[in-house]
Amino acid sequence: MKPDDPLLRILACPLDKGPLHLVAPDAPAEAEGAAEALYNPRLHRRYPIVDGIPQLLPASGEQVSDDEHEELLKRMAP
Repeated sequence: MKPDDPLLRILACPLDKGPLHLVAPDAPAEAEGAAEALYNPRLHRRYPIVDGIPQLLPASGEQVSDDEHEELLKRMAP
């Protein structure tokens, strides 16, 4: 998924219905193992993107720690 994908403007968190932010893998080496994700910084929840398809069921999201939250904020696409 690209940061300018129009789909990103209409996707919303299934829990608070707010906007989600695209988070790309941190480094090329990580790109193979760590997939892109959509992130809700308000709830500290990350939703995976599998084979280009966002997994937006509430059970698909995972709560992240405060340290990971700070790292994800740095990696969010503008």
